[in-house]
Amino acid sequence: MRPACGGVTKSRHLPFALRRAISLRMSVTEQAESLREDFAFLGDWEERFTHLIDLGKSLRPLKPEEYSDDNKVRGCSSQVWLVAEPSPTSPGAIRFRGGSDAMIVAGLVAMLLHLFSDQQPADILAFDAPAFLREIGIADALTPQRSNGLASMLQRIRAQAGAA
Repeated sequence: MRPACGGVTKSRHLPFALRRAISLRMSVTEQAESLREDFAFLGDWEERFTHLIDLGKSLRPLKPEEYSDDNKVRGCSSQVWLVAEPSPTSPGAIRFRGGSDAMIVAGLVAMLLHLFSDQQPADILAFDAPAFLREIGIADALTPQRSNGLASMLQRIRAQAGAA
């Protein structure tokens, strides 16, 4: 169980809207550091997968019409949808939203959205996401099917950033 205060858990006790407002001002590297701290704090992979599931549960549902073939990510064994749109808070940046029908995969989607949403395309393209995911242990803990799906999600995000 997480302590009530201290360490990486301090920000978790802020209201969600305030945490989101703070995170909007963070770079991809700062967002990665936040996730790095979260995953370092968690003891084992059972806790880390529980954390991923909790992240997935925090995703806001997409609009019914956004669950479309255009937004569907190919190469995932679970169903995954990613929506890219101009950021309303940062000119030139991209806001990503997404969802999945699988709990752990929804957590992976949430983690990628945390990293890349409301970021500038050049910053998204410059960030070495595969290295980061290896560093925090996500890449090695996933089944081959989930690893392929995660790679497909990253490819879609990078493609959107490259096209912006």
